[in-house]
Amino acid sequence: MSVWTRDVPVEGTTELPPDPRALDALGRNHSLETALADLVDNSIDADADRIRIRFIRHRTRLVGLYVVDNGTGIRPDTIDAAMTVGGRRNYSGTDLGRFGVGLKAASFSQAASLTVMSRAAGHPPVGRRWLLNGSRRDHRCDIVASDFAAAELDRNWPVPTTPSGTVVRWDDVAGFPSTDDPAQVEEFLTRTISHLQGHLGLTFHRIITRRNIRISIDVEDTGLGAGIASTVNALDPFAYPGTPPGWPKELRADLDGNPVVLRCHIWPGRSSLPQYRLPGGAEQRQGLYVYRHDRLLHAGGWEGVHAADRRLQLARVEIDIDGDIPGLFTMNPEKTRVTAGPRFAGTVARARADDGTDITTYLQAAEAVWTSTNQRTTARRRPVVPPGRGLHPKVTREIRDELPQLSDEPVNILWKALPDSQFIEVDREANTLWLNRNYRAALLGGRRGGLNDLPVLKTLLYLLAENTFQGAHLGPRDKDNIELWQDLLTTAARAERAAYEERR
Repeated sequence: MSVWTRDVPVEGTTELPPDPRALDALGRNHSLETALADLVDNSIDADADRIRIRFIRHRTRLVGLYVVDNGTGIRPDTIDAAMTVGGRRNYSGTDLGRFGVGLKAASFSQAASLTVMSRAAGHPPVGRRWLLNGSRRDHRCDIVASDFAAAELDRNWPVPTTPSGTVVRWDDVAGFPSTDDPAQVEEFLTRTISHLQGHLGLTFHRIITRRNIRISIDVEDTGLGAGIASTVNALDPFAYPGTPPGWPKELRADLDGNPVVLRCHIWPGRSSLPQYRLPGGAEQRQGLYVYRHDRLLHAGGWEGVHAADRRLQLARVEIDIDGDIPGLFTMNPEKTRVTAGPRFAGTVARARADDGTDITTYLQAAEAVWTSTNQRTTARRRPVVPPGRGLHPKVTREIRDELPQLSDEPVNILWKALPDSQFIEVDREANTLWLNRNYRAALLGGRRGGLNDLPVLKTLLYLLAENTFQGAHLGPRDKDNIELWQDLLTTAARAERAAYEERR
């Protein structure tokens, strides 16, 4: 009978390369937003200050996506290392990358084909392509034809790729709608671009502001060219217009010689600013905001410091870290969040400001501000029929946040052909306020429309006509109002169309 021994004897070594099909499992924790954020990281590490994300639409279907930057590019002698899964380079003290899998994991989480084409100053263009294939038997990477790499880099991008730049191309993107219905594709694009603006604007808000980085998103129709770009604006969760006296405060503690600083902020009461609301809503965004090299890794949640509470939604805490601090934080490879270690809560409990303020005092102060300023409540407002299709997602969220909702079916605001004498039609059976599409081009000024176009006009019409979809039938007053709206709005629409045709 053997007994335990400390040493394990060995007789040699054997090489065990990873199964090539392991590529299929990379990046499974990514969403489209976090995957593209990882690609933006690479562009920023390459000193790019202009980055364009472009969706490609062929006929009506989405077929691909590009990320283009004007960074330093990749030399021919380093392209293979850059495309090696797990390939490590010498990261500088300010680089956002760290694990050597970001580009590949982010891309494989979304697309079956990843192509990278790049040009470094003074070097010829170079390209490589990875294809995900369940029957893959090795780690062979395709070498992209040099003339094709040059042609892709030299396309009419709004981002200069000369003397250097990089083009990342995704094909066979899993999350794109598998439909030729233009309305569904437009709705997907509208929502996705809006979500991307919010996520990237929040994740990179410090970098956008401090380094003057320009990130934009557009859609290229293969037959018509690129449309108008949407800019990613910095969404600073700490950009409040005023704050209670004495705040923010810095609480400091020490963990094995590493200083831990918590900058504790209190928002000034209920706010409608986008930097307060943030993607997901203000209540979900209370808590800790952890940054590494100005890149936001973690946006909200208390990580064991305190339970989430709607009365603490004004409380936000900034923490800057350089990397993993044993027992404090661990960053996941996707850079989508950090996990607090077993020593984090105790370190926070020891933290003090110069005036002796601790974390408990801070949370009590934040709750007191919320209680004293939260006088405006949706309970005092008239309930409304929920907003449906046709309204911009940001408007829909704002309506749901600000107004109590009835249990009725949502009301849609959509376009269809109507007689010229009608600008609107109240269709209670379909729960839809129809707008006459014969006036659409004039109201858009010739721009291309989408499912959620003209958000100001549609919001005003929703506020005006929403109550006509309540109740079992239209009363005399409702019918009179609809007739009045019809006359005035049709006259206004005709005047808009006449002005538009004159400009043309």
